[in-house]
Amino acid sequence: MLSVLIPDSTPYKMTQLSAKSFSELFGLKFVLLILLMAFSLTANAQLSKERQLADQYLAGGEYDKASEIYDQIFDKDPFGVYPNYFKCLLLLKDFNEAEKLIKKIQKRMPNNLSYQADLGYIYKVQGNEEKAHQQYEKTIKSLKPDQTSVIFLANSFTGRQEWDYALMTYQEGKRLLGGVYSFNFETAEVYYQKGEFENMMNEYLDAVGENPLVQQNIQNVLQARIGFDPENKRNDLLRTTLLRRIQRNPDITVYSEMLIWYFVQQKDFESALIQAKALDKRFREDGSRILSLGNLALSNLDYDVAIDCFRYVAEKGREYPNYIQARMDLLNVTNRKITEGNLYTQTDLVKLESDYLSTLNELGRNARTAGLIRGLAHLRAFYLDKPDSAIIDLDEAIEFPGISRQVQAECKLELGDILLFTGEVWDSDLLYAQVDKDFKNDPLGQEAKFRNARLDYFRGDFMWAQAQLDVLKSATSQLIANDALFLSLLISDNIGLDTTTDALMIYSRADLLSYRNKNDEALTTIDSLLKTFPFHSLTDEAWFKAAKIYAKKRNWAAEDSLYKKIIDEYGSDVLADDALFSRAELHETKLKDTVRAMELYQELLTKYPGSLYVVEARKRFRSLRGDFNN
Repeated sequence: MLSVLIPDSTPYKMTQLSAKSFSELFGLKFVLLILLMAFSLTANAQLSKERQLADQYLAGGEYDKASEIYDQIFDKDPFGVYPNYFKCLLLLKDFNEAEKLIKKIQKRMPNNLSYQADLGYIYKVQGNEEKAHQQYEKTIKSLKPDQTSVIFLANSFTGRQEWDYALMTYQEGKRLLGGVYSFNFETAEVYYQKGEFENMMNEYLDAVGENPLVQQNIQNVLQARIGFDPENKRNDLLRTTLLRRIQRNPDITVYSEMLIWYFVQQKDFESALIQAKALDKRFREDGSRILSLGNLALSNLDYDVAIDCFRYVAEKGREYPNYIQARMDLLNVTNRKITEGNLYTQTDLVKLESDYLSTLNELGRNARTAGLIRGLAHLRAFYLDKPDSAIIDLDEAIEFPGISRQVQAECKLELGDILLFTGEVWDSDLLYAQVDKDFKNDPLGQEAKFRNARLDYFRGDFMWAQAQLDVLKSATSQLIANDALFLSLLISDNIGLDTTTDALMIYSRADLLSYRNKNDEALTTIDSLLKTFPFHSLTDEAWFKAAKIYAKKRNWAAEDSLYKKIIDEYGSDVLADDALFSRAELHETKLKDTVRAMELYQELLTKYPGSLYVVEARKRFRSLRGDFNN
């Protein structure tokens, strides 16, 4: 038998309790506990219902009824009831009762100064500003060096939009804590609410000066706070504030880094480079910062700054770890600037090829320089009419020992493009399929799938092409998804109700001829399409394609005329904003007609406010107007 010693009523005397009796006693206690919990839950549910009813009366303007219920349940749930009860009493203008309520709640939580602030608010509601001011100041002076208490009191002030008293609270808290915590983020938020943006920025910059680890966080906040600023005043203020900080604190690196970040946000890569060079020289860096900036400039098509960045790093010399990468990047961005600008001469192309070859002689042909070889191959095939040399270069690069799968696949895609360029369609198809298979669900594989779909489109297999394109509409790469969507719409919009594809077949043939740089044949094919199908839905696409071909031939007048026809005759169709932006860009960059370019950019902003080109058009308009000269 189990024996348990329990105290008897007689001191020190113990008796035995059987296992059965113990079980019965335990069971009784368990039942009582369950009953107690059930009672508690019932009571809480009832209290919750009463609070909800009072809240409904308050929301409905029946303040007397709400006040009566709040008073009845206050002792049961003082902290839950207090906020709305206090509000209700103020709406009833029962100020004496409101003061009594504050005294009641203060007895329960004497260290919470926000209740003292509520007392000052009562005076303010009554119109006694002086007494309210005295109470607020008295409350702030009662603060103790406790971070939580400071934040609670400041929140009490901000909740009533008493911004100046919130600032006074944070300032007093900062003094009491002696630099342990400076309340920069909280103070900056108050300044933001007041619309004092310079003070807000200074608080954030104080914070990052004290702790550089918060730099990214502060940049994210600043971007949100000043990002939407049509007049650019806040952006200009941030630039000025950062420059002042750098002048006063030249050794605090984070301010210079933030100025670089600022210039990048403004897409002012030239100014960003000036700051980046200053940091690189001052701290004798290896050029990594400038290499990253060069890639950013390149991704934003600012080729001149990208070239300056890569050249600066390359000129540091071979002993620097980024030398080889800088040399390769410099050549590739120069290639893009020359070819994509479409203002090159044959001499420019030959000089670029020579630079590629001399660089490869210096660095060697190996896995590390495979990307350089890919750039040379593209130049030779598409611009120097040397596809055979390009194919040999890429065949060699693909087989380099140690080449990464990624770079090898990129070389295969380039080789596939060149084989398509030379008319070897089936070999091109095979290479695209290999990359698609090896990089399933990867952006590189999706790019390969898109090129295969485009190849089927060129061959006139529109249904199969569209099936692949529809899969790619949800591609992880937005660029691939957009290209797939555009080509899919081109196919679906231009196959007749009777599934006739004759017009689209002619158009795709012209598209392929243009891709292969057979521009005169492409224009002849487009002319045939327009004559055979004069009112077809492909007309605006055909004009747009012809305009781009004339751009390659540098016939700016013909290009401009076709854009104008699209805008005039198809102004409500999908290509109208593309044509208008292209026309504005033509006048800005090729025809050098700044006034006309500004008019066209402004027309786009007015006519097509939902266009994808709006942001870029606004930026270019402001740049041409001279907004960024300083």
